[in-house]
Amino acid sequence: MPRRHLHMTGAADTPLRAALRALRTELGLPDGFPADVRAEAAEAARNPVVSGHEDATDLPFLTIDPPGSTDLDQAMHLERRTRGYRVHYAIADVAAFVRPGGALDAEAHRRVNTLYFPDGKVPLHPETLSEGAAGLLPGETRPAVLWEIDLDAEGRAVATRVRRALVRSRAKLDYAGVQRQIETGTAEEPLALLKDIGTLREEQEIARGGISLDVPEQEIVERDGAYGLDYRAPLPADGWNAQISLLTGMAAARLMREAGTGILRTLPVAPDGAVARLRRSAEALHIDWPHHVPYAQVVRSLDPRRTTHAAFLQECTTLLRGAGYTVFENGALPTPAVHAAVADLYTHCTAPLRRLVDRYAAELCVAAAAEHDPPEWVLTALPGLPAEMADGTRRANTVERECVDLVEAALLKDRVGSVFDAYVVDVKEREPTTGTVHVEDPAIVARIEGGTTALPLGERLRVRLTQADPGSSKVLFAPA
Repeated sequence: MPRRHLHMTGAADTPLRAALRALRTELGLPDGFPADVRAEAAEAARNPVVSGHEDATDLPFLTIDPPGSTDLDQAMHLERRTRGYRVHYAIADVAAFVRPGGALDAEAHRRVNTLYFPDGKVPLHPETLSEGAAGLLPGETRPAVLWEIDLDAEGRAVATRVRRALVRSRAKLDYAGVQRQIETGTAEEPLALLKDIGTLREEQEIARGGISLDVPEQEIVERDGAYGLDYRAPLPADGWNAQISLLTGMAAARLMREAGTGILRTLPVAPDGAVARLRRSAEALHIDWPHHVPYAQVVRSLDPRRTTHAAFLQECTTLLRGAGYTVFENGALPTPAVHAAVADLYTHCTAPLRRLVDRYAAELCVAAAAEHDPPEWVLTALPGLPAEMADGTRRANTVERECVDLVEAALLKDRVGSVFDAYVVDVKEREPTTGTVHVEDPAIVARIEGGTTALPLGERLRVRLTQADPGSSKVLFAPA
């Protein structure tokens, strides 16, 4: 089952950190950057290419990220118009630092994306850039790809402009702080408008049939000197902020479509079998899903703070399997062209410090807005990007899966033989004594086997931990 955003809070024990370091080695992940890449990054940090950037430092941008984030891709400034709103969205201009065909570029193509571990990351670009000269840090003038998207009073996009500009962020905020300021009425208008615009965009999402999954984060938490797993439910501010990024990705896709050349993030409609399996999970977790009610409506009714709802939201991510990147040229859109969850044309363009494809999408959009042909280096790389991104995504999924398995085993290794409360969320059709259970505390989904009778799908079950060895085996339960 896909699980996202596993990370630590507090200082985790040394054995767990050692196991995570060993996992990096086992997966063959790079430890640092080659000398020529570091040297090129240092030179680029001193001398970025900014000759064509306009001055937009008068706009008081701000960033909103999880606490402790250091690779700041996006900054925003929101304002009212006479009959609507204007979204200024600045995206780090990585192309101002990365020379096509150079050592930095080649290394980025090898890495493809930043890989996240519970205790750190393996970055796409050297920290000199991703956490320094290229990041939209507060108080620093930075090169950016600056989007201006005008919305009407209902939140529909009515005009889009994109250009290169120098910007300056005034504040680095986190989601909890943003939520608190908006709820208490202490937020200044550019921040207070995040709720207004985000809510309107959520309404637009519902109208077009899209769906955003408020998937809770799994957190490693300290309790009385021991460690466990909990879910952290996303705040409304998380969703409002995500809507600004979605808005920009949709605007970028439209620009590419009009220009006739681009790369889209696509997702086919989920097959009936996948939806049927999800319905079975809903039944198992006692999620009310009448047959006449669409999937998106059920998801929007869920409360991610409830354990069973959080587990079901995690299961919902299975419908995102099959997402990929699709190139089109000469005006011929691919099939499918739409991202089924967005329910519109969409592309990735807002995280170039962490994802390779976004740098290319930005170049295509800047060229389209100026009615110029894209740079030759972009057109040359474009056909190979889907396969590169697919490889990078598989690597990221492997890291995520192995991290979850390792952390769960490490946190439970001293509790083999203990009994837990769980729900049976899946049962193998041909092996009814084998399936999957969702343990309530700690927040774990794992395999169960070894019983003598068929597992009771959808029922609570007392389970005994039979296996948990972070060095050699995954977590395994049996009926108690």
